[in-house]
Amino acid sequence: MGNSIETLLYYLSFPFVRYALIVGVLIALSSSLLGVNLVLKRYSYIGDGLSHVAFGTVSVATILGISSEMIVVMPVTIVTAVLLLRTSKNRKIHGDAAIGMISVGSLAIGYLLLNVFSNSANITGDVCSTLFGSTSILTLTITDVWICVVMSFVVLVIYFLFYHKIFAITFDEDFAKATGVKADAYNTLLSIVTAIIIVLAMNLVGSLLISALVIFPAISAMGIFKNFKMVVLASGIISVICGVVGLLVSILYSTPVGSTIVVANIVVFAITRLITFRKERN
Repeated sequence: MGNSIETLLYYLSFPFVRYALIVGVLIALSSSLLGVNLVLKRYSYIGDGLSHVAFGTVSVATILGISSEMIVVMPVTIVTAVLLLRTSKNRKIHGDAAIGMISVGSLAIGYLLLNVFSNSANITGDVCSTLFGSTSILTLTITDVWICVVMSFVVLVIYFLFYHKIFAITFDEDFAKATGVKADAYNTLLSIVTAIIIVLAMNLVGSLLISALVIFPAISAMGIFKNFKMVVLASGIISVICGVVGLLVSILYSTPVGSTIVVANIVVFAITRLITFRKERN
């Protein structure tokens, strides 16, 4: 135990480790807050769909040799999020079907393009890193950190500034419209900030595991608390703790960053389920 602490303190003396922790905390916090609303709106799977769109866009950016992928990935993912919201209101194509179509389609097209046009000698490794996360979170530059800080700050400000409006459209969108709330506008806003978080989270946990950051903390918090504010607060705390623990364990034992963070969330979820089960029995 003592050796682990000494090793951890040694690693924390490096700026790139501190950068990873800052980014990890911000992404975990932002995704968990949005996750509560997405889960309650039964739209949590949007994270998975948007992450696959981001993967497809990254593939195109890689083939075209675009060095700063986020310049392309961010706007494309945001536009897709808005289109998904519009499509979900189409009676012919329901929201879950639209997400499934875009999700699978983007993933397939991205992988196909990489295989056909990429000059990389390690396509399989590149794809696995993008899908499941990689050590790129530990190679962030100060510019990457500042981009994440600014974008996360924007997401958090939007969330708390429009907290009551987002609360209203989460629980009863029709009633919110009847009281004068511009539900469509706030739904669009929610989709945009979700897309931003998805893009930021790709370096942390990878495309296939992003939904875990959105779903697990929210579900865990809902198992303990019934009050919306307490659920939001607990979700944020759980997500940050799991993110930090996952990152530190990954650094100490050289495990995959994304998978380790997700496993930490699964453990917390199992504990909260056990607590809930015991309360119900008593």
